[in-house]
Amino acid sequence: MISVSSSILQHWVIILLWPLTRVLGVVAIAPILSHSAIPNQIKLGFGLVITLIIIPTLPSIPDFDVFSFQGLLALVQQMIIGLAIGFSMRIVFSAVEIAGQLIGMTMGLGFASFYDPQSQGQSTAISQFLLLVASLVFLSLDGHLLIISAIAESFMTMPIGSQATGVDAMKLVSWGGQIFSSGLLLALPAVAALLITNMALGILTKTAPQLNLFGIGFPVTLTVGILIIVLTLPGMLKPLENMIEQGVRNMNQVMVR
Repeated sequence: MISVSSSILQHWVIILLWPLTRVLGVVAIAPILSHSAIPNQIKLGFGLVITLIIIPTLPSIPDFDVFSFQGLLALVQQMIIGLAIGFSMRIVFSAVEIAGQLIGMTMGLGFASFYDPQSQGQSTAISQFLLLVASLVFLSLDGHLLIISAIAESFMTMPIGSQATGVDAMKLVSWGGQIFSSGLLLALPAVAALLITNMALGILTKTAPQLNLFGIGFPVTLTVGILIIVLTLPGMLKPLENMIEQGVRNMNQVMVR
């Protein structure tokens, strides 16, 4: 007859709980995996499956008491590490969303914004379109598999319970600043073309004041904006790939060693 003592049961809980906490931290914030359209039950099941696959490859886990202060600190540490890894890739999609916001506002679609349940804020149609394009590029590069690989490697470079590792907050802050610069670079062709269009409309209004600027301005800027997006969309693929590859590298560099 097999007997299971409380110490053995606690050891099993520790082996599952701490890796699962880090994996769920990544799933909670990483792109695609954290989408609000995916039910929480599926996210939890996905995290549990990934954890069960990773557990046999893990180094030895410290046998802390789950309900002790040291065990609580280890649990919080795993959650912070997981969130930091997922945030490193989330920056890429935030930059794409800002690019769509800049293009949409310049086109005059600011009044056509709607609530986005994923970002829990206002978003334009152009922003959602670019996010879909970025998601397809992300999946075509096997980005979801790269995230899982980064999680597995993080347990080797950042072992559970190790006191020599921690989140490099300055790196996260500096990468957060890339949201604005990368978003502006993606939106720059469309914004420049729309700026020239608005300047031309302004000159036309001065030379012919009888023209209704609001009647002809909005269709012109909307048409030019859509045309520029169609023409520049193939050229956006390479920058998107570079940003995603940079995000993958960032996932492995968020920790202080």
